[in-house]
Amino acid sequence: MEMMTPTKLEYHDQMLKLQSKATFLFYFKGDDGRKALILDSTIFHPQGGGQPSDTGFICVTNSNHRFCVQDVRSKDGVVFHYGVPEDSSRESELEQGKGKEVFLLVDESRRRLNSRLHSAGHLLDVSMKNVGFGHLEPGKGYHFPDGPFVEYKGTVPPNELQSKQREIEIEVNSLISKGGKVYATVLPYEEAAQLCGGSLPDYIPQGSNPRIIKLGDNPGCPCGGTHVSDISEIASMKVSRIRMKKGMTKVFYTIGT
Repeated sequence: MEMMTPTKLEYHDQMLKLQSKATFLFYFKGDDGRKALILDSTIFHPQGGGQPSDTGFICVTNSNHRFCVQDVRSKDGVVFHYGVPEDSSRESELEQGKGKEVFLLVDESRRRLNSRLHSAGHLLDVSMKNVGFGHLEPGKGYHFPDGPFVEYKGTVPPNELQSKQREIEIEVNSLISKGGKVYATVLPYEEAAQLCGGSLPDYIPQGSNPRIIKLGDNPGCPCGGTHVSDISEIASMKVSRIRMKKGMTKVFYTIGT
């Protein structure tokens, strides 16, 4: 496959946008047999950063032929929309579609759930600091529906686990009830550090322009995912379990409907 320029990520600026148009660049079958579309821009969020991929449809403008997007991945800045043609007998239309305009439609219910779970994970970080766990450094986040959690470097005194679990839950639900606008912004490194409480994680390169997510009046956080427009949209949150192992603390949570 020829070298591709990075895909423009429309959801970075417009997280609530679920429909858009793009230019069809490439249709191919990978080594694993999966078929994929590559476009010049996309509103589909690829799996990454602890968030599942979007699903939905892509169709050539002025055509009723749709490509069902089942999975989305990003490699070297290029977004691959994996799926199958809705009508396999018309697959040639996709093979000959280079340069044509396409219409993108993201599954709204899946995106909304993924965004709520992801925002909840960030709000959990805020709540952990607010109840006295600022020494725990946020690490891996898993914001999938089947058992979401955030993992922190450091541990909690075992005799405090039960009381702190309840305290965290009360704090996070208080923040949800209070609400607050959520927005994303791309900033120079120093400005981003200020918005995030004075520093950025080590994985953010010096001199870069990271994308920062800000939830209400709380400190920002580097993030490439999609989020709710207001904290209140998370609805409610339950801290279901806290588990410690090998110097790490994993906090599991669920969100209300």
